[in-house]
Amino acid sequence: MSAYVVVKVLVTNWDRYKEYMKLTPSTIEKFGGRFIARGGQIITLEGPEETRRMVLLEFPSLERVKEWYNSEEYREAKKFREGAATASLVVVEGV
Repeated sequence: MSAYVVVKVLVTNWDRYKEYMKLTPSTIEKFGGRFIARGGQIITLEGPEETRRMVLLEFPSLERVKEWYNSEEYREAKKFREGAATASLVVVEGV
């Protein structure tokens, strides 16, 4: 069953964050993941206005998400996000 990672990011240092953005695609692909949405236009339909950067990832399974997130490759990439952004990553299984 597919699993989706919903990411909300408040970027505070774009120069450093761009380095993170360069490194993450290969780590995601290695674990069978792909981008569904990556920083496009956001429209809030209900609730408080969302102004953070949004990313949506799809992986073949919840297990593959966990393998990606805990991988050495992603840990190295994530270092470039530290001090450049605060993020929330939530995983939901598909139907």
